[in-house]
Amino acid sequence: MQHRIVVLGAGYAGAIVAGRLAKRLRREDVAITLVNAEPDFVERVRMHQLATGQRLRPRPFDEMFAGTGVEVRIAKVTGVDADRRTVAVSGADGDGELAYDTLVYALGSGWNPQGVPGTAEHAYEIAGRPGALRLRERLARLGAGQTVVVVGGGLTGVEAATEIAEARPDLRVALAARDGLGDWLSPKGREHLRKVFGRLGITVHEHFTVGSVEADRVVAADGTAVPAAVTVWATGFAVHPIAQATTLEVSETGQIVVDGTLRSVSHPDVYAVGDAAMAMGPGNKPLRMSCASGTPSAWQAADAIAARLTGGKLPHVSIRYFNQCVSLGRKDGLIQFVTADDRAVPAALTGRLAAFYKELVCKSAAWGVANPTLGVPARRRPVTAKRAAAGSALREPA
Repeated sequence: MQHRIVVLGAGYAGAIVAGRLAKRLRREDVAITLVNAEPDFVERVRMHQLATGQRLRPRPFDEMFAGTGVEVRIAKVTGVDADRRTVAVSGADGDGELAYDTLVYALGSGWNPQGVPGTAEHAYEIAGRPGALRLRERLARLGAGQTVVVVGGGLTGVEAATEIAEARPDLRVALAARDGLGDWLSPKGREHLRKVFGRLGITVHEHFTVGSVEADRVVAADGTAVPAAVTVWATGFAVHPIAQATTLEVSETGQIVVDGTLRSVSHPDVYAVGDAAMAMGPGNKPLRMSCASGTPSAWQAADAIAARLTGGKLPHVSIRYFNQCVSLGRKDGLIQFVTADDRAVPAALTGRLAAFYKELVCKSAAWGVANPTLGVPARRRPVTAKRAAAGSALREPA
């Protein structure tokens, strides 16, 4: 009997896990099912580009995983029973249930309104494709001189503000940041960021804590109001809520608590990767929600699963950071080099070379997902009889 591996979510992390397992394990030994609500891969790091009307290359999953042995099921995950080892799904063919021997939870995250009044009703978001397309339609209807306010001074907010300002120089673009602009950057990085904002004519409201969002303005906690024909909310992410409704041990953020191999500390047959995982990095600091964390966590989890199934050596590679890649429109960028625990160092790459670097990173990440069994030669190893027997035992009726 095949060992059943179910991967929930086909973003960067989930798709990489499925493809990497297909490279590591023999098809006759495992059945890998990848569940995702949409039929094609979404380059989430390009949602600010999509929002400004740029076309993104389609990457259908049925083409990406053709011939790999991975079964792609287009369905929405509606629940996980970690004790019964089942997943509830809803798709075009109705509601159903998938049983697993090993589960990889990679449902990721969405935008986080943070409970600010009016945000859900009046703000736009770019945490996913539906939100980015909705914003694109709204921006297309704006006339010259109207104001777009981006709330959030982190990577997502900075990229959104500069992309919109470059694509629509006829609009008035502003950024509202809770702290100072680019506070997390090195002096060189901050200087370049301010230079680009000045060139693009972006107004910056620093140390601005939003108290509410209204249809035509953003209001600070102290009552200061900034006019906004469109408000873009980019203050961070919130994880998918399904894990919190299970018996899995989760953190205060709703992320699944995992060990160094990305395996759940409460349910050893469950792994969590990407934004869904509460994983610790260098300095005993939680890894931030990002592609920079998600991709190496996917490698780690896939290799750990393969090792445990085949009796191989477990990976013990610390997930660390090297740089923060920020696009500042299509013609400029900022590569901030960082310590292993994500603190800025003096070195930074700026300008067109940085834009090229960021584009290369994005294309490489997408290529890795779109070609799941290419690249490094695969070495498919057999699942050990002992582990296969354990998987079969899990299916015995009580």
